Amino acid sequence: AGSGPLLPDSVVFEIFLYLDHADVLSAGLVCRQWCAVAHDEFLWKELFYRYYRVSREVPRHPAAVSWYDEFQRLYDTIPCVEVQALKEHSDQVLHLSFSHSGSLFASCSKDCTVKIWSNELDISLQHSSNMRPYNWSYTQFSQFNSDDSLLLVSGVFVGPHNSSSGEIAVISMENFTLLSRVRNKPYDVFGCWLNETNLISGNLHRIGRITSCSVLWLNNAFQGVESENVNVVKRLFKIQNLNASTIRTVMVADCSRYDSPDLLLDYEEQLAASSTCPVFDLGSDSEEEEAKSKQTPEVAAQELPDEEGVMAEDGLQQFFNDIMEGHMRPAMTETELETKVAELFVRNRTKPPELNLLPTDSNSKMKYLIFTTGCLTYSPHQIGIKRILPHQMTTAGPVLGEERRSDEFFDSLDHVIDIHGHIIGMGLSPDHRYLYVNSRAWPRDCVISDPMQPPPIAEEIDLHVFDLKTMKEVKRALRAHRAYTPNEECFFIFLDVSRDFVASGAEDRHGYIWDRHYNICLAKLQHDNVVNSVAFSPVEQELLLTASDDATIKVWRSPRVVRVQQARKPQPRKLLFSWLLNQNS
Repeated sequence: AGSGPLLPDSVVFEIFLYLDHADVLSAGLVCRQWCAVAHDEFLWKELFYRYYRVSREVPRHPAAVSWYDEFQRLYDTIPCVEVQALKEHSDQVLHLSFSHSGSLFASCSKDCTVKIWSNELDISLQHSSNMRPYNWSYTQFSQFNSDDSLLLVSGVFVGPHNSSSGEIAVISMENFTLLSRVRNKPYDVFGCWLNETNLISGNLHRIGRITSCSVLWLNNAFQGVESENVNVVKRLFKIQNLNASTIRTVMVADCSRYDSPDLLLDYEEQLAASSTCPVFDLGSDSEEEEAKSKQTPEVAAQELPDEEGVMAEDGLQQFFNDIMEGHMRPAMTETELETKVAELFVRNRTKPPELNLLPTDSNSKMKYLIFTTGCLTYSPHQIGIKRILPHQMTTAGPVLGEERRSDEFFDSLDHVIDIHGHIIGMGLSPDHRYLYVNSRAWPRDCVISDPMQPPPIAEEIDLHVFDLKTMKEVKRALRAHRAYTPNEECFFIFLDVSRDFVASGAEDRHGYIWDRHYNICLAKLQHDNVVNSVAFSPVEQELLLTASDDATIKVWRSPRVVRVQQARKPQPRKLLFSWLLNQNS
């Protein structure tokens, strides 16, 4: 570009990494050449695609002014420089969560404490609550409510005979007092806020050996101080579980934010049609006959034929008659029999799904309840989505919810996403438009004959992206991170999403950061053990926290922020200066 010798690509990259544009100009170093290179869009575009190995079909980030700025953004604004290590926890750190203002964050640990930290230039511990006096084994999850006045803390509760269940505690951020406690079963439901003062918990009722019923409850955070004449709890949904599956990991997405997303990921929408992860609405017909065994219980129940006009109420009796008369061939196992009976029982006792799940202007105040579930085995392999309407967002009304007819004993799911693998993490984008899912894939053509023996899972973690406005998968799965524990020992690895980046922990002793637009891995953040959780500051995506089994929370900032905080800039390499001076002379 321009007159004179053109800098080789490798040297251009060196200049970019070690010299600021203004530094080069002020130093008088090859000013003419540098100006030409810095404004050569073709050169920076080529360098960008080659260095980051991005497909040329991917356009430039919509907010980018130039390819030079993009190169600078991906180098200079990634939180990959460790600036502090917090070692106040005495055991594995399991989860991190920021307040919405970004001024505080909470950490949960196997040491059974939840710690509140002040997010200043040097992060400091503000408060620590020990939950052992309440018979907790450990704390596992936390979440601030929308105005940061309350903190939800989820943990594992030790009950009679050392049985383990879950419990949720609500802590006031004004004086760190414990306001209320709510039972939560199973414990990996975690719990979440629905709005400023109401939270969602779970309960599980066993019906058979592999059949159960999950009940999701809406709880008022101020149960200890509300009048006894005011309801503080109300049942939201009651959902049947088959084949040892249960509802876990609940979260809430706000549909009103879909039309103003921070970042659109639609340049690869054409890939969604060929996605290997099927997305289907309950009640839709299966494309292949042999796939019926892999459908959700509600779909299978809706598609059972009514022979000779037999009503659904008579279906169960007819099934028993066929067994007694020897008409069932081949013979069914005890597990298959229980599942079949449960499907027939629920067939005419389930409230049908909402027909129009996608948000419109008339239901912009609607929210989605999102959770992991399954239909084939106990390991979570599906994402269930249930619409929450405005009138359901309060505990006012009958304690057990709306009066139900006999044919609406159970609630059906409004939408199901089949992951075909063990789900180990979920996170929403800040605008709630996209759902990111960590999963470990099953073998492609695996067949599950015993729900208590799920297929082996891959060591490589796939990070899927789903558009909650269209209910379709977008982009190919992100990869780089790994996990090694088998199915029965598999644990949750939390991820987090900022405006431009997505980060996740892993079992390979690293945290990872990807760019959401380009689908590329940008950084590996090292720990001495498994990285369980990551968290971006909601107001400053150049700040990231990672939590690990090494009992440490690490604080990571971008090179740009580090330079600003240190009030000095990195010195260029002597070798680079020598090359530039020789070229200039």
